[in-house]
Amino acid sequence: MHFPGHPTLIHLAALGACASLALSAQAQTADTAPAAAPAQQQEASANSEGNVLNTVVVTGSRISQRGFTQPTPTTRLNAADLEKAAQPNLFNTLIELPALQGSTGRTTSTFSTSSGVQGLSSLSLRGLSPIRTLTLLDGQRVVPANVTGVTDVSQFPQLLITQVDVVTGGAGASYGSDAVGGVVNFITDKRFNGFKANVEGGQTNYGDDKNATLQAAWGRGFLNDRAHLTVSAEFVREKGVPSPRFGGAGANGRTWFQNPAFQVRTLGSTTDGKPQIYDIRNAQQFQYSKFGLITNGPLQGTAFGKDGVPYKFNYGSNGVPTGTGAVTNCITPFCVGGDLTGTVGGGTSMGMDLKREVLYTRGSFDLNDDAELYFTVNLARVNARFNPNPGAAKNANLTIQCDNPFLPASIVTACGDNKITSFQFGTANGGVEKDIEVKPVREQKRFVIGSNGKFNVGATTWSYDGYVEHGINDIQIDVANMMLNPRYNAAIDAVRASDGRIVCRSAAAQASGCVPLNIIGDVKQDPAAIAYVFPANGPQQLSRQRQTVASVNFNAQPFSNWAGPVAVAFGAESRKEGYWVTGDPYGNGVYPATPNTPQYPADPVLNTTVGNNWFAGNYHAASGAYTVDEGFAEVNMPLFKSASLGDANLNVAARHTEYSTAGGINSWKVGSTWKTGIDGLRLRAVTSRDVRAPNLSELFAAPVVINQNVNYQGSTFTAQQRTVGNTRLKPELANNTVLGVTLSQPSWAPGFSASIDYFDIKVKDVISTFSIQQEVDLCVAGNQTFCAAMDLVSPVKYVTLQAFNLAKMRNKGVDLEALYRFGLSGINLPGKVTLRGLATYTKSFLTDSGVVGTIPVESAGVNLGNTPKWKTQFTETWENDNLSFTVSQRWISDGVYSKEYIECQTNCPVSTPIHQTIDNNQMKGALYWDLGGTYKLNKNLSLYFKIDNLTDVAPPAAPSTNTSYGVNPALFDVLGRQYRIGARITFQ
Repeated sequence: MHFPGHPTLIHLAALGACASLALSAQAQTADTAPAAAPAQQQEASANSEGNVLNTVVVTGSRISQRGFTQPTPTTRLNAADLEKAAQPNLFNTLIELPALQGSTGRTTSTFSTSSGVQGLSSLSLRGLSPIRTLTLLDGQRVVPANVTGVTDVSQFPQLLITQVDVVTGGAGASYGSDAVGGVVNFITDKRFNGFKANVEGGQTNYGDDKNATLQAAWGRGFLNDRAHLTVSAEFVREKGVPSPRFGGAGANGRTWFQNPAFQVRTLGSTTDGKPQIYDIRNAQQFQYSKFGLITNGPLQGTAFGKDGVPYKFNYGSNGVPTGTGAVTNCITPFCVGGDLTGTVGGGTSMGMDLKREVLYTRGSFDLNDDAELYFTVNLARVNARFNPNPGAAKNANLTIQCDNPFLPASIVTACGDNKITSFQFGTANGGVEKDIEVKPVREQKRFVIGSNGKFNVGATTWSYDGYVEHGINDIQIDVANMMLNPRYNAAIDAVRASDGRIVCRSAAAQASGCVPLNIIGDVKQDPAAIAYVFPANGPQQLSRQRQTVASVNFNAQPFSNWAGPVAVAFGAESRKEGYWVTGDPYGNGVYPATPNTPQYPADPVLNTTVGNNWFAGNYHAASGAYTVDEGFAEVNMPLFKSASLGDANLNVAARHTEYSTAGGINSWKVGSTWKTGIDGLRLRAVTSRDVRAPNLSELFAAPVVINQNVNYQGSTFTAQQRTVGNTRLKPELANNTVLGVTLSQPSWAPGFSASIDYFDIKVKDVISTFSIQQEVDLCVAGNQTFCAAMDLVSPVKYVTLQAFNLAKMRNKGVDLEALYRFGLSGINLPGKVTLRGLATYTKSFLTDSGVVGTIPVESAGVNLGNTPKWKTQFTETWENDNLSFTVSQRWISDGVYSKEYIECQTNCPVSTPIHQTIDNNQMKGALYWDLGGTYKLNKNLSLYFKIDNLTDVAPPAAPSTNTSYGVNPALFDVLGRQYRIGARITFQ
């Protein structure tokens, strides 16, 4: 995709680079006193700033002078914390933090073919999703790994990470858009000297997800240490959990898998005092079986087994087929128990096979003690593989003609006896030997040049940093063993020709190479038929994300007031984001098709205009770009300082942002900290306006047209559903308020620190997408925005589906953190102990969709989602000079399936669309124990081990209205007990 030059971007990039170089040149002759080191390079006194476990400046502010205590809560993990976690991917360590909720990793989205987030390790704060969390590397933006604009932590140089700062309050004014939930900043060791390596291996107690980690880094100074070069390389393989395919068993002996599901009765049937929804286990889909089931008519209940032999299907719940498609004692589409061989939920991969390859280098040259020029190069490749489901279930939506030559003679006779010529049929397609396999690959190329240092203006010392970044992420998704629906339908409709051959009924299909496919029973499939229905070239998506950023920032203490120095920071940033994406012709449509390659030949059976021919994975072409220009200023002003009252400061920041698509918008932050006269006690408060701009996917979504039924003015008819992007979207606006109390190492409790913070995040103009019926209902209710997006009167009726700024969200709760360090010499024992606890209590998380006839939905405490009432992490560490042991506990509180459900077993009220009744609305939480230890053999070599989920706690059942997966990996460990051992080598 061509990226035309953007004048503002080019000018700002030139300005930032020239300013940095000019300031560096000036600094060569300036006689200045050494300024405070940047916050990222200062020595931490403990694990968390913001939450008073540190006394240094961190990511929550652009101001880098010592002595400034910013009001934004920030939790820090340092290198020791990261090493104790001993994870192959730092992402796995971070998502255990209580404030991280709703992140996507290799155990999530494994049931999806087309979501685009498969294999992404992207972080989410407060359950607000990764698109509302700004993830930075050394305070700099990173090229997205997805069209939604999120970054992939797997592509970062993880061995060189010295600390991670997690900012959970308004940082948008300081750091830019998308920080609605907060900021996660990864900070690297920029002056590493020597050599270090990490070698690690492990697996689960089920013998799967075998993993290996190889990491190495080297750094050295040259020219009397004025020049410096650092290089790191990483190879990590986590092999994942293979699919057990069909049936009710979990992978490799995971006996906890129970095929959970919801049986849902109609609203009209709930006048009998019974619940509308039943929470069941061993759910059996009675609309198909593993190798085929007649699902309607006089032959309903006839299944097909080995060699196509018919037999009476064993329905669960003592069900009996009615001949109408229903089954007595069952609720469509589920029975309980019976023949479970065709269930597919347990066949979803519980963990992807993920491979990370990362090469990173940083080079720098000090013009003098006050000016550094540097460059970084980050090359990364992340491969994933997984199976979203076995087979390709067809839920009673197939029609088999009675003259199909693959039918047993007894069925043909039964057709004649019952005077029918066809019947409805469902199958899990268990005869297909290979399961769908999704293979996303992301390749990042990121380049940064920049300068930082300090210079004098009069008597004031200013520090600066400026950089220009250009990054590309190429993403390719290949899907293997995927069915082409039109070919499948043609191939299963077989007939015997006059010469005795079995052929496809459709002459057009015959002419295009159709080979009949026998789906009647467990029979050997014709390889030619499989090749026709499941072509070797499956769905394919190619996309490229591009990002160019120019940024420059300055800060200083230019003057003092009555209480001390006043610190200021200001700067500007310009960036351009763009993407293009294309799908294969069978998914995208041959016209326009890019690439239109010979491996996807034209086929009259297929829809060559709209596409959407695949069973799943219909990728469509799109492209788009936008620019963002921003400027900010931040001031920290001391308010008072006295022996009796203590000292306090006021922190104010403002940012103006110009989006090429959405126009201008302002964000701001006002906060204060008060170190009271009470020993160790500090109060803090901050309120902010943060923004999130619509991302490329929301603005420029690929156009897709399908036919859907819709009800309008009392009539139901078919209309075109035209899904497109919406370039008229506005930014989301968030008001974020935090009030906190901290206690930092008082004289009466040395080594102890604690904090408690109340947070309240209100987001309006939330970008969301509605169904075709919801848009029609909103138009009928008088919303002219939606009326303008449809025409239901003309002969060609259509409804345009777009994202709109209509929803609202509000998330509020409490963060708690405590740390206590003490030695054991007082009781004549060696070593020291560190106790640390973090917890997030989410009081409420309401989402108002803006849809007619709905109410705000409460997500806090809904364990089918991302936001439990309580999420906590506790660690206890004992260590001496050579040995350390750490015990950890991770707790997810008990919850419910939905806060809108009414739980009852008898005398239930009549269900409504808003408040449905259910027999059980309880979903358990989980308590996990982890154990780790390190032994230092000598100054250069350490050995370590880690056991996660020591007691092998099973995830609670997570039912849904289908039988996909049945667990919630967004909250719970689905892999089981995991063992890892490793060695760290260091030479400095």
